[in-house]
Amino acid sequence: MTSQLHSLTLLGPRRDDGLADRIARSAAAPVSPADLDRITRWLEGRRDAHDFRVERIPLDALEGWGFTEPSGNLVHDSGRFFSVEGLHVTVSDGRRVVQEWHQPIIRQPEVGILGILAKEFDGVLHFLMQAKMEPGNRNLLQLSPTVQATRSNYTKVHRGADVRYLEYFTPSGRSRVVADVLQSEHGSWFYRKSNRNVIVEALGEVAEHEDFLWLTLAELHALLRLDNIVNMDARTVLACMPVSSPGPVALHSDAEVLSWFSGERSRWDVSARLAPLDATPSWRRSVWSIEHERQAFFRVVGVSVEAGSREVSRWTQPLFEPVGLGVTAFLARRIEGVLHVLVHARVEGGFLDTVELGPTVQCVPGNHGPEAEDRWPPYLDAVLGAPRSRILYEGVHSEEGGRFLNAESRYLVVLAENDESPSDPPAGYRWVTPDQLSALVGHGHYLNVQARTLLVCLRAAGQDTA
Repeated sequence: MTSQLHSLTLLGPRRDDGLADRIARSAAAPVSPADLDRITRWLEGRRDAHDFRVERIPLDALEGWGFTEPSGNLVHDSGRFFSVEGLHVTVSDGRRVVQEWHQPIIRQPEVGILGILAKEFDGVLHFLMQAKMEPGNRNLLQLSPTVQATRSNYTKVHRGADVRYLEYFTPSGRSRVVADVLQSEHGSWFYRKSNRNVIVEALGEVAEHEDFLWLTLAELHALLRLDNIVNMDARTVLACMPVSSPGPVALHSDAEVLSWFSGERSRWDVSARLAPLDATPSWRRSVWSIEHERQAFFRVVGVSVEAGSREVSRWTQPLFEPVGLGVTAFLARRIEGVLHVLVHARVEGGFLDTVELGPTVQCVPGNHGPEAEDRWPPYLDAVLGAPRSRILYEGVHSEEGGRFLNAESRYLVVLAENDESPSDPPAGYRWVTPDQLSALVGHGHYLNVQARTLLVCLRAAGQDTA
């Protein structure tokens, strides 16, 4: 009996060394034009199979929503889902032109689940993607994670249907974890919002449903080269996918990058305090919207939604609508043959910590105006003026369609000229390899959501290890 006990062990490997290779095989699977045509036709078919309608309505016509007194905050009667409140931000470091500002912000303290279910078919990993309608997407229906749900959704505060496949993302013994990390959402529009970005592999059979489709990673990468097909929540989860062994060299060691980032976090003194929405200077409420007196940045609007494929088929809600198309870009350069991208330690009022690593450029150019070109964000002119020959990746992608209306950004990776991108960039910027970003994204709140999108777009373009 004693010898039998000694033969048992509670220990196991700390990591699955074969997982990255399996993911790499899925990323290298063949994809033909016929495959892409089949997928896009399926997506169009799901769009035609359901009735979808989004209509703007006055803010006072929002059902179950109201402006509370005396704050003027826009809240739901249940006290759940989210609220629109005011935010007052002050920044003491001298690198920003604007040192203090006020704005509306979405407060949603719930941690949601963004989960993709994986399963192997014929020796190749596939990922279960959902054709999901979101009211803010310009084309309404895009590919989303298997599960994309707030706590209010999956606990059925809305009294709707069950969230499909949720059981694979709970301790049910039906799956094993591939990746699981808390990540931020848009720090400019959400107050300290986090979601679990989860990938699990199913153990056993998985029931099929007509609104879900198994895709290889290669197929997902091909779809990321098309505009407005893969939604933001799917992109951020895919960015957290484990990758194969990293390249051995970089301009800065991993320890140096972490030390620089820690220094950036400690250097900033950021105060971001919730405030009454009605006491937000320069923002005005009308029948149809809450907007800035300059009609810049974004506005808060109301919509009425009908969606036959959602857990609830009809509802109303507020949405944030940006004013103009965003530009989100990495400047890139090859240093002794190794691709590096220029990251920016960004302050955003809604971040849980002071800064996260963002793209080189992240802005809406229209908010600055041609008359303020001398005060444009650094490197914006290099991105906008880049010839086609130096663009390694380009695509227009929607931001979070459940909270933002027609929020789109032009995502770019631009190969910079040497005089545009010195190896010793200004304070707040640092050259890193995509492999180093892949290591950092395994930790929460290191890369912002826009940088995570660009990371997975680099992989889709085959530029992540070039």
